[in-house]
Amino acid sequence: MKSFIEYSSDSDFSIHNIPFGVCVFNKEFIACATRIGDIVIDLATLYDLGYFEEITEMDENVFEAYTINEFIELGKPVTNKVREKIQQLLLEDSLLSKDERTITDCFYNLDEIQMMMPLHIPNYTDFYSSIQHATNVGMMFRDPANALLPNWKHLPVGYHGRASSIVLSGIDIIRPCGQIKPPDADKPIFSASKQLDFELEMAFVVNKNTDLGDRISVAEAEDAIFGMMIFNDWSARDIQSWEYVPLGPFLGKNFGSSISPWIVTLEALKPFKTESPKQEPEVLDYLKFEGDKNYDINLEVYLKPENSEENLISQSNYKFMYWNMFQQLAHHTVNGCNVEVGDVYASGTISGEDKKSYGSMLELSWKGTKPLQLKNGIERKFIEDGDTITMKAWSEKDGIRVGFGEVSGKILPAILPK
Repeated sequence: MKSFIEYSSDSDFSIHNIPFGVCVFNKEFIACATRIGDIVIDLATLYDLGYFEEITEMDENVFEAYTINEFIELGKPVTNKVREKIQQLLLEDSLLSKDERTITDCFYNLDEIQMMMPLHIPNYTDFYSSIQHATNVGMMFRDPANALLPNWKHLPVGYHGRASSIVLSGIDIIRPCGQIKPPDADKPIFSASKQLDFELEMAFVVNKNTDLGDRISVAEAEDAIFGMMIFNDWSARDIQSWEYVPLGPFLGKNFGSSISPWIVTLEALKPFKTESPKQEPEVLDYLKFEGDKNYDINLEVYLKPENSEENLISQSNYKFMYWNMFQQLAHHTVNGCNVEVGDVYASGTISGEDKKSYGSMLELSWKGTKPLQLKNGIERKFIEDGDTITMKAWSEKDGIRVGFGEVSGKILPAILPK
């Protein structure tokens, strides 16, 4: 496929992608959008001009909404038709390529738009599904010979997080405060976190509502997942390590998470499906699957200290996931837990076997004992005030590139109570 819109060969937003998001156009109005290269397309106006009239199931302009929830709730039979229609319209010699008025009305340069939060997120769950990350954490905090807890290879471990504190890329994050127990102290103190961290994750969003008691099987999960985004699960390690026993993460996690603004569909990622790691021991029947269920998605993390240069500190891949997203959703609902349109499910930190592929500062600096050496003589054990963390993700194969753009966030100083 070749588009009449020109873009560079390394663009995340090729004709093969067609992601979905929400923008403010010309500081005047909000609408759902897609992107090709560096051009953002106003889908609400494109609908009004009749370009989707053949998709009869879409009998109202859902692109006028301030989130993509209404659109994705139409389900895969409709959203796939819309995506394929947009691809056809963007091809060379298409009807749209000759419609200068519509191009003028609907096509915008990046400097003419502002990205918005693409979703209303009713609920958020974070999993813990990278075996190397779980092993590394177990080695640091427990017995290195028994790093994985007994349940880890039998189910996708997860916890319910805080949906209200998920923010869009570019929003600053304030360093959190909470209880911390210094290693040599008998009791905790109240303090700003001294061990602030990122977690390199991907996340998926569901496109349907279910009732209490309903389940989504592994085989059904692909139809229930609209697409994916990059996810940074900011973490305060010192707050977390004191509070997480016995009920798990709380204040060490819920102060903020960041997502990338464009949702990439599973259909765009289909060429990059790959086999999953072998799961031993054999999983229970409801978690069994057939075929390739992982995705080959390259991941990078950059750390930029304030007034200094950017540093590439991690190169990982989503294919390292031990538990795939379809197993995660099947496990999440096997007890009858209902889901809602827009629910977000994060993968958990993604780490590979090589140190350069670790997905958190906790691992990269090995709990602060091996500081990272950055440019200009700077070193880091954890994230400091003024640091900006940027994550990028893309897939590439046989001349086809599909990417997610980036998610970025800067750390601001803590606000201590008076």
